[in-house]
Amino acid sequence: MSFTSNFERQLQGYGLTTAHILYRRPDFKSLLQTYIWQDYDLAPDFPEMRKFLEFWQEKLEGPLHSIRFTHQRLIGPNEWRKVDGEIMLH
Repeated sequence: MSFTSNFERQLQGYGLTTAHILYRRPDFKSLLQTYIWQDYDLAPDFPEMRKFLEFWQEKLEGPLHSIRFTHQRLIGPNEWRKVDGEIMLH
C-alpha cells in the first residue's frame, strides 16, 4: 500500500491497530507462541483485524489462545485543516 493511500485512510478515520496474538503450536498444544499483527483499521468494529483472524482460523493450523490489541488514531480531527493556497519563496 502506498504512502498516499495510507494517509487517505487515516483521514477517513483509520488508525494503527496492533494485535498481540498468542496461539497454540499445532504439534505441541501445550506450548504457546506469539505473533504480532499490525495494520490500519477502523474502531470500534475492526474489520481488517477480523478478516485476518478469520483467515487464521480457516487456513492456519495453530489454534488461537488469546488476543490483546491496541488502537491509535494517528491523525485526529483537530490536527487536519484544509489549506486554500500556497506561498512560494525563492
